[in-house]
Amino acid sequence: MIGRIPILDIQPVVDCGRWPAKSAAGETFQISATVFREGHDAVAAGVVLTSPEGGRGRLTFMREVAEGTDRWAAEVTLRDEGTWRFHVEAWGDPIATWLHDAGIKIPRGMDVDLMCEEGALLFERAAKAVRAADCPADPESAAEPRAAASAGARAGTRECGHRAALLEVAARLRDDDLDPRARLAYAQSAETASLLAAHPLRDLVTKSAKFPVLVERRRALYGSWYEFFPRSEGAIVEEDAPPRSGTFRTAAHRLPAVARMGFDVVYLPPIHPIGTTNRKGRNNTLHAEPYDPGSPWAIGSRDGGHDAIHPDLGTIEDFDAFVGRARELGLEVALDLALQCSPDHPWVKEHPEWFTERADGSIAYAENPPKKYQDIYPVNFDRDPEGIYAEVLRVVRHWMDHGVRIFRVDNPHTKPVAFWERLIGEIRTTDPDAIFLAEAFTRPAMMHTLAKIGFQQSYTYFTWRNSRQELEEYLGELAHGTAHFMRPNLFVNTPDILHEYLQHGGAPAFKIRAVLAATMSPTWGVYAGYELCENVPVRPGSEEYLDSEKYQYKPRDWVAAEREGRSLAPFITHLNLFRRAHPALQELRNLRFHGSDQPEIICYSKRLPGAYDAATRRRAPGDVVLVVVNLDPHNVREATVSLDMPALGLDWHSEFVVDDEMSGESYRWRQSNYVRLDPRAHPAHVFTVRAPFSNHR
Repeated sequence: MIGRIPILDIQPVVDCGRWPAKSAAGETFQISATVFREGHDAVAAGVVLTSPEGGRGRLTFMREVAEGTDRWAAEVTLRDEGTWRFHVEAWGDPIATWLHDAGIKIPRGMDVDLMCEEGALLFERAAKAVRAADCPADPESAAEPRAAASAGARAGTRECGHRAALLEVAARLRDDDLDPRARLAYAQSAETASLLAAHPLRDLVTKSAKFPVLVERRRALYGSWYEFFPRSEGAIVEEDAPPRSGTFRTAAHRLPAVARMGFDVVYLPPIHPIGTTNRKGRNNTLHAEPYDPGSPWAIGSRDGGHDAIHPDLGTIEDFDAFVGRARELGLEVALDLALQCSPDHPWVKEHPEWFTERADGSIAYAENPPKKYQDIYPVNFDRDPEGIYAEVLRVVRHWMDHGVRIFRVDNPHTKPVAFWERLIGEIRTTDPDAIFLAEAFTRPAMMHTLAKIGFQQSYTYFTWRNSRQELEEYLGELAHGTAHFMRPNLFVNTPDILHEYLQHGGAPAFKIRAVLAATMSPTWGVYAGYELCENVPVRPGSEEYLDSEKYQYKPRDWVAAEREGRSLAPFITHLNLFRRAHPALQELRNLRFHGSDQPEIICYSKRLPGAYDAATRRRAPGDVVLVVVNLDPHNVREATVSLDMPALGLDWHSEFVVDDEMSGESYRWRQSNYVRLDPRAHPAHVFTVRAPFSNHR
């Protein structure tokens, strides 16, 4: 049944509370609800949070989002990890109702004495409701606590300062020697408003149901990912000799450069033994040459399966040393969790019941017509689900025992959702710091459900959103519509995805997409070779790379590329270090778009408000980043951008300074501004906002 005061449409709530909404430690998010009541009496609302340990927090007042909307909201920041719960409380506000009516009647001389007496009674009720625990320390009683306690025990009448102040308002309202307007003014003062904010008089208090919020570690929300194949780092490929794989020892030499570029996570494709049956050759051909290494996603051989390391890469001790070196450099290692097998995987012999048998007696290989993966057998999770679950859990815990806390899950949408909910949930009970990234380029319903049931991060459609309209619609959805359960990881490319925008846009296109990903989302990623602008497809119209690293070794001369000015590493470094320096870019839900009179120019901002000044009732702008990007990698574009000034924490008439972090230039801006962006020089303005010329909101 509905409560005495209706509380409806509470957010953030995931499927009526079936799964927790998501937050990260230190992340600010909004709790909102629709609250109203019959008639014209005033209502108010607040939110109460219960910590993972069960401790009830103080009431946080909600504000009406816009007058007359009945939508109330409060900003909340939770710093402790774990599952919190919150509920909304609504109540009738008799003093606010009285202040509204008195403000109309008393100046007109209507029912003056009666209105003052009714007000006095309300303030006396408010004073009586003040709890001793809510009273500030009394300096006089603090000096002699025992004497004060004794006096209180004898008289029982000693009032705290707040209670006394509320009683003083009641006394002023009854003071016939004062002009009625003066009596009303005392009740309307800022000091009285502050007292009522601390000690509201609440009638008909109504409480909503409780809803969960899962607060996870900060890396679940914020980070920069770098993907590379260990076998390519240090590999030797010569025309007249068999190629030689790189190892974890040689790959570790790449880690300092990755750390210098400002990345936080190093993601490795599968590192396990690779099957030989139906092994794929260069460029995904069906015939492999004798020394072709095969696809790392064709997991398993006589050397082992998902808990083993490819012998060419080294030993488990070498892997441990690699993880240790990454940790020394401030990097976390993410592993690929691909639950599929080559025909040579030990599971195929030991557990043939885990696979699908076709009518001719053969095991079905993976396919997504017209694509075929003859080197891979998919696991059938409906055949011996308990056995499969136990083995996968063992594999995940094996790698966690070797320092891995992040898993990029390959194609989770091709496995039962219930399997992932159970697995991630069980891992969380013992290792709440574990992070699972869903690589699910699939329909929205599946992507959203995987996020709801536990995946901490998700790949997205960002790669295929390139126009301004596409970006504004999709990133608006990610930052606001689904942010309470789905965290995007904006990869600009992958070993499988080389979008035509990058194929034809040259270095400007690579810079543009990097700026967008790095400043729109708190988490973004690149696959190695992006900084070298590798952009040749295997064939026109394909998103596959020519000479794809999935099927061959691909050593790169990173040092020469930087020395010769062919690398975007300095550009990417600048972006990542800028992200670290600006907490506004480490949030998701604060993305706001601004106007532009040209479709090729997109403008958006992120703001982390500063401290609230109770005296001025204003909040300082805090950390504000404003980004303007030319989405056309081929042509100079000009536009007038129109800013939503309150979204920047500024008044509409403000003038302010913007500092371009990419070019080093500064400009004096206002609400409407002209921009000209040359993609070959500076395809984007990445501004920090300074506001010395006006008051802040």
